[in-house]
Amino acid sequence: MTAVIDASAVRIDGVSRAFGSGPHRVQALDNVSFNVRPGEFVCLLGASGCGKSTLLGILAGIDRPSSGGVDVGGRKVGLMFQDSALLPWLTAGGNIALPMKIRGVPRADRASRVEELLAMVRLAGLADKRPHELSGGMRQRVSLARAFAQDADVLCMDEPFGALDAMTRDLLHDELERIWRETGVTVLFVTHDVREAVRLGDRIVLLSSRPGRVAEIFDVGIDRPRRIDAPEVAALAVTITARLRAEVSRHGR
Repeated sequence: MTAVIDASAVRIDGVSRAFGSGPHRVQALDNVSFNVRPGEFVCLLGASGCGKSTLLGILAGIDRPSSGGVDVGGRKVGLMFQDSALLPWLTAGGNIALPMKIRGVPRADRASRVEELLAMVRLAGLADKRPHELSGGMRQRVSLARAFAQDADVLCMDEPFGALDAMTRDLLHDELERIWRETGVTVLFVTHDVREAVRLGDRIVLLSSRPGRVAEIFDVGIDRPRRIDAPEVAALAVTITARLRAEVSRHGR
């Protein structure tokens, strides 16, 4: 009998999460299940409060499900937040080196890796800059480099570009896609921006309004590289937006 090999990098199986108890109990996630393939870029999309960030927190190990479970097959999971969350007293290089320092990476190895990561996000030569000396887009690049310094196989990104202007966000879409293709990391990317999801994702998991359930999964069969204003991106975004509006309306009733 031939053994069946599970090719999933991430398995999410019947995950539910509730907060509080009694009349104050809030059901954030309800029986969420889907798998992510190694090297896949999956976007989690849904209205505010549908449990997207909660699910990432469970995947990253900073929260636990009330029921169900996640399995990453021993892979390392990294997390990147919407805010750059850089420590203001550290330089850009110091912020990037911090995850490696926590893991016990020797100083010399940290220094060389910081230079590699800064070059990867196109900030070579800026290791000594403090966060306040950098633009918003540059700070997010440093945050992205720090996320990759976690040496993660699976990178969870929680609306990392949501606070940026449209032009900077578009440029960082290009950078993220380039780095993703170069590294082969598996990405779960939370967004409430439908076009951003279509621009970046291989698949889009649409979560229903609270409690978050998998309403539909869309395959994005659009050749890369993509532009956020491309007709194909716009057309799929219209379809997904209509489905999202139906979910929001259902919740409103």
